[in-house]
Amino acid sequence: MGMFRKSNLTSLGYDFVNREYLLEGENEYTRRFECQLNLHEYRYLTAAEIDILHHNGNYSPNWSDVRVTEQFIPEQIQNSKFYGLVRIGNMSPSFVEFRDLKLPVGIYNSQIISSDIGNDVAIHHVRYLSHFILGNEVILSSVNEMETSPTAKFGNGIVKDGEQESQRIVLELCNENGGRSVVPFEGMQAADAYLCTRFRGDDVLQRRFLEITENQFSKKRGFYSTIGNRTVIKNSNIIKDVKIGSHAYIKGVNKLKNLTINSIEGAYTQIGEGCELVNGIIGYGCRVFYGVKAVRFILSSFSQLKYGARLINSFLGDNSTISCCEVLNSLLFPAHEQHHNNSFLCASLVKGQSNMAAGATVGSNHNSRGADGEIVAGRGFWPGLCVSLKHNSRFASYTLIVKGDFLHELDIRMPFSLVSHDVANDQVVIIPGYWFLYNMYALMRNTSKFLNRDKRQLKNQYLEYDILAPDTVNEMFSALKELEYAVGKSLVQESTGRDQDFEKKGKEQLTDPAVHLQHEIRLDNAEASKRKVLVTKAKESYLVYKRMIAYYAGTMLVEYLSENSIEQLKDLLANLSDMKRGEFVNLGSQLVLKKDLDLLLEDIKSGQYNSWEEIHDYYHKLSANYPLEKLKHAIASYTELENLSADKWDRGFINTLIQTTLETKRWINEEIFKSRSKDYENQFRKMVYDSQEEMEKVVGKLKDNAFINQQADELTLLEFQIGQIKL
Repeated sequence: MGMFRKSNLTSLGYDFVNREYLLEGENEYTRRFECQLNLHEYRYLTAAEIDILHHNGNYSPNWSDVRVTEQFIPEQIQNSKFYGLVRIGNMSPSFVEFRDLKLPVGIYNSQIISSDIGNDVAIHHVRYLSHFILGNEVILSSVNEMETSPTAKFGNGIVKDGEQESQRIVLELCNENGGRSVVPFEGMQAADAYLCTRFRGDDVLQRRFLEITENQFSKKRGFYSTIGNRTVIKNSNIIKDVKIGSHAYIKGVNKLKNLTINSIEGAYTQIGEGCELVNGIIGYGCRVFYGVKAVRFILSSFSQLKYGARLINSFLGDNSTISCCEVLNSLLFPAHEQHHNNSFLCASLVKGQSNMAAGATVGSNHNSRGADGEIVAGRGFWPGLCVSLKHNSRFASYTLIVKGDFLHELDIRMPFSLVSHDVANDQVVIIPGYWFLYNMYALMRNTSKFLNRDKRQLKNQYLEYDILAPDTVNEMFSALKELEYAVGKSLVQESTGRDQDFEKKGKEQLTDPAVHLQHEIRLDNAEASKRKVLVTKAKESYLVYKRMIAYYAGTMLVEYLSENSIEQLKDLLANLSDMKRGEFVNLGSQLVLKKDLDLLLEDIKSGQYNSWEEIHDYYHKLSANYPLEKLKHAIASYTELENLSADKWDRGFINTLIQTTLETKRWINEEIFKSRSKDYENQFRKMVYDSQEEMEKVVGKLKDNAFINQQADELTLLEFQIGQIKL
């Protein structure tokens, strides 16, 4: 009980900041007065007003420190206690209403300590309100404890004057051993967190990240908790060291401590029953409710935590949902989905548009003697039902993993693959390009689905949701080489040849229409074991990769020619004659050229950037340039695919690409319809319905499918755009 103390009642509400932490000319109210939400001229109470307050059952040991405005109604303050400097804003004879809750303006049955109360605030049955600044028309009803400490940080990873470095709050992302810990701050984006977790061997860069973060905040003590205009808090237990925006709705929480909760009228945040949130930052428009526990976390804008979710030492990107499950030590880029009570995600970097199935256990199993393993997964990562993975593992974009217990580390480098564990034959089987070949409906639906879920109001950072983008196309080029090597190596008895010879022989086999690959094809270095990893459908995958790369280039070209002339395209192609396909980095779901990222990092180290706001402006600049860079990448990709320099493209060559693109779009639409129609034709799907009519009532008619119809509209638009192009 070393924290227990007893002092004179007259000192309650004073000496919030110890004198040793105040500069000359400062007092305990200096930070408070700097952070006002209202500007009022306050006055002392009159003797008549004090009599009314006494008559209404109110108490203060020092009424001279209760200040009010000219619009003060003492009758609307009842059965309450006031300690320290309390300032009350304008009051009117009115009540405020939120949904079915209607409460009179004023202070009733509450205890207020050294706080500023905004205009027309309703405070009812708040047992302890200490060192808060309230905005206008705030509703506080039935709250046990609201308090602020002199070292309040509101979720930011800063150290106040007189504190030790060990008291800094950090997020131990991507790794359980803390080796990639980052310092959280309000406004932190997934890109920021990614940069801070990488480049750990660069001490200068890491030191600059810390300096830039600390420069955003004051180390001084004495900042008050704040609650923005028209925020409602009711039926809650403990709320401590919080900065809450306007129009937030908080009800039935167990504990909110050391938090920034961003909220505005057009993107209000709601926190509901049974939640316990500690040491975190919550973005705009978030929903957190029903028993959520989150500690040391960042929840980005328009994301949700619900139904008993656990989020610990983790960063969750924009437009994501986690419910029912447990996530630890993970950095999750935007559009992450995880809905099932028995799924578990730990020590992982997942680069967006991901989906965790029920029973998936990703990152829980260590193959070392320490908690130092990691899993890195590209966009569209989808571990299926009851998948168990080992540290360390790495997965290319849009990897789908079939139910199974994978006993060894995996390195899946080919995108859009299906990975399965063949238990009977004790081997891993990979189908590269599976999504293109067998489930086009689900794959193509990803792009429109995530675009529709992107609720950001200010989209100045280009988040890439398209399945065909520089990152996935680059992975497909790497996959082409891997398939060539694997096929070539499988044709010889001894593996003593050169890599170039294997690739050449494999390419000959894969591109020869007369060749049908019937033999076993093994993939090297895909699993940390001596057992076989087999590639099936190698030729089909190889050809579909090439087809989708060409489609990517063709769609970008049609989009450009819809707004520009063929002469402008020829000028662009002439300038790209020597350009090679660029390397892109997934920077928090924003794709940036690696050379641009390298430049940013060097400028940060040299001191050219000294705030995260400046760094974010650089992201926005790259976002503005991204459509052109993506077009250049598409042209370079097709140049490499066809081995024809861009300045050699003539009108016939361009027209062939455009027509091939239209053919591929028609094929895609056919595959989309085919893969969805299986759900209407499979007897096992139909057997639970008494008739075709009942099935269509339950699941809808195939002809009414919104996504299929949308794709038909896109095909019509593409046909129109191509028809308008004058070559």
